[in-house]
Amino acid sequence: MFQSFEETADPQAAKARIAAVRARMAAEGLAAYLVPRADEFQGEYVAPYAERLRWLTGFTGSAGLLIVTAAKAVLFVDGRYTVQVRAQTDPELFSYRHLVEEPPSAWLAVNLKRGDVIGYDPWLTTADAVARFARALEPAGATLRAVEPNLVDAVWTDQPARPSTPIEVQPTQFAGVTAEAKISALKSDLGERQVEALVMAMPDCLAWLFNIRGRDVPHTPVVLAHAIVPRAGRAVVFIDPARVPEDVLAHLRRSADVRPPSAFAAALDALGAVKSKVQIDPAWTSEAIRARLAAAGATVVEAQDPSILPKARKNPAEREGARTAQRRDGAAVVRFLHWLDREAPKGGLDEIAAVERLEAFRRDTGELVDISFDAIAGAGPHAAIPHYKVTTASNRNLAVNEIFLIDSGGQYRDGTTDITRTIIVGAPTAEMQDRFTRVLKGMIGVSRLIFPKGTLGGHLDAFARAALWQAGLDFDHGVGHGVGSFLSVHEGPARLAKADRTALEPGMILSNEPGYYKEGAFGIRIENLLLVTEPEPVPGGEREMMRFETLTLAPIDRRLIRPELMTADEIAWLDAYHARVARDLSPLLDDADRAGLERAAAPLGGSGWMFDPRV
Repeated sequence: MFQSFEETADPQAAKARIAAVRARMAAEGLAAYLVPRADEFQGEYVAPYAERLRWLTGFTGSAGLLIVTAAKAVLFVDGRYTVQVRAQTDPELFSYRHLVEEPPSAWLAVNLKRGDVIGYDPWLTTADAVARFARALEPAGATLRAVEPNLVDAVWTDQPARPSTPIEVQPTQFAGVTAEAKISALKSDLGERQVEALVMAMPDCLAWLFNIRGRDVPHTPVVLAHAIVPRAGRAVVFIDPARVPEDVLAHLRRSADVRPPSAFAAALDALGAVKSKVQIDPAWTSEAIRARLAAAGATVVEAQDPSILPKARKNPAEREGARTAQRRDGAAVVRFLHWLDREAPKGGLDEIAAVERLEAFRRDTGELVDISFDAIAGAGPHAAIPHYKVTTASNRNLAVNEIFLIDSGGQYRDGTTDITRTIIVGAPTAEMQDRFTRVLKGMIGVSRLIFPKGTLGGHLDAFARAALWQAGLDFDHGVGHGVGSFLSVHEGPARLAKADRTALEPGMILSNEPGYYKEGAFGIRIENLLLVTEPEPVPGGEREMMRFETLTLAPIDRRLIRPELMTADEIAWLDAYHARVARDLSPLLDDADRAGLERAAAPLGGSGWMFDPRV
């Protein structure tokens, strides 16, 4: 199993651990200390050694920040985790704030006094974040101070070791473009900007640029390393040479030198010594790197990493790989749904058993490298927790007449998948059907859009919410995120979210996953992945338009749909989608699963049952 169900956090230990950090703070003369859920590379997923926030608090979410003062411990999380954080941590010890609605910098500005010093680890805090904190604190008369070593590390006596697994080459047949060609294009970009070098800090960008992959963090095949790409001369990748097999070393040496991480600081100093103009991405680069370059004499140019957009614009090989991976993954999901529909009504099936079975079906493809994230498998009220993670302690049976939500994905050499399906075990209530249909209308609304060049992800968010808004309902997360090519399942820069300001471009892959969550009762989410198509003329129109090609192939539970809430166009879209699912996946299934799929993918006016439980 790629997914573990053991609870690794220990919330009962939080009180003593917070006290130990406070003792270190007092010794450093700090009024507050920041503990972000981050590592030196600022990725969403971190290796066990960097799970400082989890170790300190018991909170296991993928985003959050703790502010520790002498008297308070305040946890900031976003809308995905407002329920989860209270369930996992001690409310007597922690208070809770919304990461977006009340940012940590704003809280500090109000709650600290003139002369107070706030400590932070400059490796775990981006250059942008430090600037943001400094601006907020200046009127209050408080200051920031970089503190090394990390105060949590100082008291974490059994901290896990850093990753040491070998790295691998991503073959050009899947990457689509050689590393040499990518680096050449990046150097041209640096030349246009009149920048001497780029410091790369984002693991997925580094993996994409050099066509390498690793297993340094759970379920995301990236390499935790830094790189320097000069406008002239050879790039350098800073990674332990012991982790680089001979074939990978030969691959890298065609475009880069390999040096140990211990040489990184000296390389930054060398850029400063010759007064280089050095580009960093302040949103993803640690303040430690920015400060070192500036102190050494470099001119630091802050701009988006030039590899981010090319990585997001999937090339033809990556697009075709995504289609192939989605068909393979979709067949595994169909087998799972058929099995679930037979077994769940019998009773005795729980969340862990469902996750294990789905992973087994994916393994049966013979192509699964890993899962793309820990499956979110919520039965009944657990489905109302957007990022619920089942453990042996929380494991719940799938009860009759309750909803079961499963959000999961696979990592394949040719693509990364992410799919959510909401299933009813037994018979749904009228409320469940109403909410499900409104979420489905939003998902279809986004899927059917056509839009011109320059359209931002933020422009499309409302289409997914309109049917919910009409009933006075909403959901507290974005509509969708970017997805990598055998890389991060959450990839920037584009998103379908209210605040997004990135223009959608051909080749981008995004999730489309509106939802609804009734705390303590049930939750609904329907998710497909979409590929932005090339612009095409519209008959009778004046401008070329882009569309979304739906990549994900798996049936949607018709038992939860109220057809009278849907328009004729929406029903036509759903029927056409189901017909395509049946056509594309039937050749990959055995007779029983194929027959089940045909029933599940029947037109909406047909039988309400998804699969015949007798088969």
